[in-house]
Amino acid sequence: MSTYWFRPKRNGYGATPVTWQGWVLTFATVAVIVAATSTVMTRSALDAVFWLAVAVDFAAVLVLVEISRRKTDGEWRWRWGDR
Repeated sequence: MSTYWFRPKRNGYGATPVTWQGWVLTFATVAVIVAATSTVMTRSALDAVFWLAVAVDFAAVLVLVEISRRKTDGEWRWRWGDR
């Protein structure tokens, strides 16, 4: 049985978390991005660290998008609300 973690947004494009698993995934992604960014802030003299942090941020967002697409109850498309 497949349980959905997200539902399509009512307005706009994308999905929003509806279960604790979806919220944990969302907060974990934010935590990874904050950790990578704060590493850059403390070591701003190293260009390699900056690009590594950018790559980590990009990968974290891609993982979030891919998992949320797979675990959404319905398709992702632009929505105009209750029209």
